[in-house]
Amino acid sequence: MDYLPWTEKYRPKKLNEIVGQKDIVESLKLFVKSKNMPNLLFAGPPGVGKTTSALALARELFGEKYKNNFLELNASDERGINVVRGRIKDFARSVSLDEAPFKIIFLDEADALTTDAQQALRRTMETYSGVTRFILSCNYSSKIIEPIQSRCSIMRFMDLDKEDIKKMIKHVSKKEDLKVDEKAIDALYYISDGDMRKVLTALQGAALHSKHVTEKLIYLVSGVGKPEEIKQMIDTALKGDFNKSRKLLNKLIIDYGLSGDDIVVQMYKNVRDSSEIPDKLKMRLISAIADTNFKIVEGANDRIQIESLIATMIVLGQK
Repeated sequence: MDYLPWTEKYRPKKLNEIVGQKDIVESLKLFVKSKNMPNLLFAGPPGVGKTTSALALARELFGEKYKNNFLELNASDERGINVVRGRIKDFARSVSLDEAPFKIIFLDEADALTTDAQQALRRTMETYSGVTRFILSCNYSSKIIEPIQSRCSIMRFMDLDKEDIKKMIKHVSKKEDLKVDEKAIDALYYISDGDMRKVLTALQGAALHSKHVTEKLIYLVSGVGKPEEIKQMIDTALKGDFNKSRKLLNKLIIDYGLSGDDIVVQMYKNVRDSSEIPDKLKMRLISAIADTNFKIVEGANDRIQIESLIATMIVLGQK
């Protein structure tokens, strides 16, 4: 029996298998063809293919024994200057075991590195530029110091669109012998925010319950409320019915086990994407949602803050 998480089981091994990020994949293929590449900075949200692209590039450059010439580190675990002076420097200056033209150091979550560690990394990149290439992966390129950014070719990864996600769902469901409803695919896209990791995790969770994956099952295993239920709660508040809106909030918390932060994020998405709410009201609502989100993140009571947000929405809806 295969106990691998599907995020690893279905991780593409070749550049051709990567879903989405077409322009970036084409650039990486040119690096493979020329057997040369600059230092790279992969920037973008989680679950869109940054780590997968780095691993696939290494495999195609170095073959199946790519690990001889490829060092993968997670900067969020080892974020101080010592890791740069130790493991990174030792690997960078060591001689390649094969006939590879250079080695690759892949530093995931590089934006977690301290400023001192980044300065030390800049010097290491400079010193060993002849024999080592660096791939830095981060969510926010603005957190990488300018001297490192100027030494890298920056590749910006985008959220995956619905067609990319649908393609992967169909591939996995065929391999796993699943029947996935069209509405379940819509639900997977909604909960994912363009993050393939979330899609595969939710799909695997649903598959453990049933070979027939429904919309209801996806929302159940992912701990996300149905968009129409969030919408109903907001619409009820804007019409001035506090008690009914509060009951709908209780239903979300009890039926789905949602945290206050989860509910607020879904309320934001619903208001942001609504075509029914006028722009001026939308701006005021988003501002109120942002304040509530900040208070919850800072440790305030979830339920009190969201009920306060509902009360604010009622006042704004009546203006």
